Amino acid sequence: MGLPHAQPGQVINLLQHLEGVAPSKTTAIVKEDWFEVIRLRIRAGEAIPEHKTKGPITVQCLEGKVVFNVDQKDHTLSPNSWLYLKGGQKHSLKGIEDSLLLLTIVFQH
Repeated sequence: MGLPHAQPGQVINLLQHLEGVAPSKTTAIVKEDWFEVIRLRIRAGEAIPEHKTKGPITVQCLEGKVVFNVDQKDHTLSPNSWLYLKGGQKHSLKGIEDSLLLLTIVFQH
C-alpha cells in the first residue's frame, strides 16, 4: 500500500522528513484527477533523461542546485527558483548538488 497523501487543510513542511518517507526518496504529496504534487529528491550527478508531459508543470527548487534543459537551453534552479513549462515541452534535468524539488503536474482532460 502507498503512503497516505496530504489531506485538504493539512500543513506540510516540505523541507522536513515526511512521516513514513526516507529522506532520500521521492514521494507524491497530493494526487487528484486533475493534478499531482511531488516532492522530488535528486542527488548530485543524477540525471533524468529528456521527456515531456501532456499537461503543464511547475518546478520549485527548495534545496540544492539542478540544471533543467528545456528546448536545448540550460536553466539553473537553486533555492527559491521556480520554472513553468507548457504541456508537451521536452525537458531533462541533472542534479548539480543534492537537491529537493517541488513538482506540480497538471493533467489535461
